[in-house]
Amino acid sequence: MLTGTFDHRQATPADELLELSWEMFGELCRALALKVARSCDPEVVIGIARAGVIPGAVVASMMRRDFHSIEISRRERGGTVRRRPSILSSAPRQAHGKRVLIVDEITTSGDTMRLALAALREVGPAEIHTATCFVRPRGYQPDYFALATDATVVYPWDRKIFDSGDLVVNPRYRDAGAPKGDRARVDG
Repeated sequence: MLTGTFDHRQATPADELLELSWEMFGELCRALALKVARSCDPEVVIGIARAGVIPGAVVASMMRRDFHSIEISRRERGGTVRRRPSILSSAPRQAHGKRVLIVDEITTSGDTMRLALAALREVGPAEIHTATCFVRPRGYQPDYFALATDATVVYPWDRKIFDSGDLVVNPRYRDAGAPKGDRARVDG
């Protein structure tokens, strides 16, 4: 079955750091698009901003579907982090009466995906499916996913960030995971 049902063979061990290259990220998006295309035919793909718009746009492009986004975040504009995510933009009206696929980069608690589902239902789509690149084995399970992992995932767009005009290693990952030689890494 090509849905989001958890299969232990799709999981990576806990306490790993999984650094993705752009190439590996592209392959995960390809696998996700194939899973979706084999069992549903969305007319519109909606990426959850910020990070979900990247796989969402890639999946939409591969499937030759319209792409839109909805912004849902735990961060406020000033950088403050909230316990619960909030919807920061309205659901796209273009989803009305359409078969919709909501895409995010990862699901853990499912709070963000549940908010996206609720917001989209208010627009009145014909049907809604959910998809993510990664899921936590004991977390929220979308309809489709590419890989289950407990590892800390380092996305290629998040590995280095701008700080005072310089491109530096993201402080969130500077000391994460096991010693460098023991980390799961995909270069790129």
